[in-house]
Order: sequence, then structure tokens, then C-alpha cells
Amino acid sequence: MINPQISKPKVYTVSQLNYSVKTLLDNTPYLSGVFVTGEISNLKDHYSSGHIYFSLKDNNAVLSAVMFAGSARNLKFVPQNGMKVIAFCRVSLYVQSGTYQIIVEDMQPDGIGALTIAFEQLKKKLEQKGIFAQEHKKPIPKFPKTVGVITSPTGAAVQDIRNILTRRFPNIDIVLCPVLVQGTGAAPQLIQAVNMFNDYDCADVIIIGRGGGSIEDLWAFNDENLAYAIYASNIPVISAVGHETDFTICDFVADLRAPTPSAAAELAVPDREEMLAFYNSQRQYLTSMLDKQISDYKKTLANQKAVILKNSPERAVALIDTKLDSLSKRLINSSERMITIKSESVKKLGAKLESLNPVSVLQRGYSLAEKNGIVINSVKEIKTDDIIDLTLKDGTVKTKVVEN
Repeated sequence: MINPQISKPKVYTVSQLNYSVKTLLDNTPYLSGVFVTGEISNLKDHYSSGHIYFSLKDNNAVLSAVMFAGSARNLKFVPQNGMKVIAFCRVSLYVQSGTYQIIVEDMQPDGIGALTIAFEQLKKKLEQKGIFAQEHKKPIPKFPKTVGVITSPTGAAVQDIRNILTRRFPNIDIVLCPVLVQGTGAAPQLIQAVNMFNDYDCADVIIIGRGGGSIEDLWAFNDENLAYAIYASNIPVISAVGHETDFTICDFVADLRAPTPSAAAELAVPDREEMLAFYNSQRQYLTSMLDKQISDYKKTLANQKAVILKNSPERAVALIDTKLDSLSKRLINSSERMITIKSESVKKLGAKLESLNPVSVLQRGYSLAEKNGIVINSVKEIKTDDIIDLTLKDGTVKTKVVEN
């Protein structure tokens, strides 16, 4: 009971008390910068405001926590339930509910670096979206005319790239887009450079990268928006970030990953000396093959010509001509022999006929008697006073039969 004789105590409203406790906590030095470790639970990410509300717990207790947007946007990873973290915070009280809480200003994963977790989280996110898929990779042109290079103009990487490109392919055109390759302003410049090459279509292939460094130094190449810019690029992109053991998001989304900037230059253009050697070997091979084919064709043509000549109409006509000549000669010889034989026979017949020729008989003193044009073969065919024609060797006379 309240004793009326005692001075009246000060009465606080709930709000006043809560505010007083809050002021006390806020003004206690060792509570304004405290490191607290625990496991995240009850995570609520208010995307509209950017604030993150969650609890930190261990095996025995639970603590309410809030991380306001100004601090949350500087996180290098995405907080998740079950993740063990170390939070740098100040102890306070939420006046409206009287809830004791911590206001987290920075937070790191406990055991694994924040950048490593952020890298794995972004890699998984983009992989699920399919932008690392092989079917989206564009082929690197075999004989580019212009190579675009996005890197620092003062680093060793740009010199290595330039030297190797000009040594391997002396006629290559190189377009350098100088950018920051680390620090807060690096990622926007890298994105702008990729977009500019595409907007002006001033390269056949792009090399983007830098020399080696820590994960912090290479972090600009893990930017999510840079990944989208490379994915959307119409020009093939070769990623060359750090050393062979370094991997960035840029490596996964690029059309080709090179272990170093020097290797990227070797992948971007062919080696002229190797091309000339290959060309000469191929020329020798083709020459020998052509010589062999020509020789084979000549043999085939010779065989075909022999077959054609053997079966050609001209040869058949020539053979017929030869046969005709032979037959003609044989026919002439046979005809001449036949003529000779016949001539001899005709001579014999002529001689025989000559011997039987009445004129020849008349020449020997004989005469031919005819009556009325008919040869008289017997005296019985004539009578006295008949007029007959008497043919002698030198003429014909008419004769009258005086007596028969």
C-alpha cells in the first residue's frame, strides 16, 4: 500500500518508462557497439522499405533484431534463416511495444566470409535463371577484325593482351574501353562499357577482365547487373578475371572463360604462324593429292580412250574398208583370171568359128548358092531356068540354070 505520509512518488506513463529505458540503453557506451553471435531465425525482409527484421538465437535465448535499410544495402550477402552470423549492433528498446532489441549496423557470416556467401548465393540465383546455360553461349569468331578490351588502362593485363594480340594476329584492330576494375565505381563502368560496345557495334569479340587479386579486388566482376549485361550482349564475351584459380560471376555468364588475360588474347585470335604452317601443310597435302588424282585420271582416260578406239565407228569403218579392199583385190584378181580364162576360151571359139566361117570357105575357092535368099543344099532344090544367086569370095552373081 502507498503510505500517504511519504512524499508522493513520481508516476510514469508506459511510454515515458519505455522511452527512459531506451534512452538509458542508447546512452550506455559499452552497449552502443557490441558484437553478438547467433543463428538467424524468423527472418522478415521488407523489400518495400529495405529494413530487415529477424531474431538471433543460441541454445538458451532469443534476441529481437532489426537492420535498417541504410545498413542493409551494404551487406555483401543475403541473410537467411539458419545462418550463423556475427552482428555489430547497439542495444535499444522499441518504445511502442517495450521490446528489448538490437539494432544491427553490420553483419558478417560466422566462419565463412560474407563475400564468399554472397558469391555462392548470386551464382545459385543466376544459375536457376538459366543465364549460365551452355545453349546461350555464343561462338567466338575464328577470324575477328576488331577485338574490344574492357580493363584498366594502367594495369599489366592490358599490356599483356595488346602484346599477344598483335603478335599472334598483327592486322587485328584493338578498341580499348578504359574502366575501373575494383572499388565502388568499377561495376557501373564495366556495365557501361559492355553496353557501349553493343550500342556502337564496334567489335567482333570482347575481352573483359583484369589481373589477379583478392576476392575484394575482384568483386566488381561479381555484380549481378554486369552478369545481365554480358548475358544480353550480342557480341561474344571472353571473361579473363584474375588467375586460373579465380572464379567470378563474369566467368560463368561469359561465352568463354579464360584463366588469365593473356590466355584470353590467345583465345580471341588465331596464331598467324600456326595458320601459315597449317596452310603450307594443307597445300602440300592437296598438291600431292591432286597430282595423284591427275595421274589416276590420266590412266583412266588412257584406258577409256583405248576402249573407245577399240569400239569406235571409225575403227569399225577402217576395218570394213580394209576388208573391202581385200575383197576388192580378190574380186579383181578373180575377175582378171576369169577374163583371161574366158578370153582364151573366146579365142579358141573364135578360131573354131573362123574355121567354120563361110567367108573363109569362100576364100578357099568355094561358093554359096541361094535361091530366093535360101541356101541351096541339094540339086534337087533347083530346076532348069531357075535363077540363083552365087556368092563368091569377092562378090555375088546371078546365074541361070541351063540344065538340071
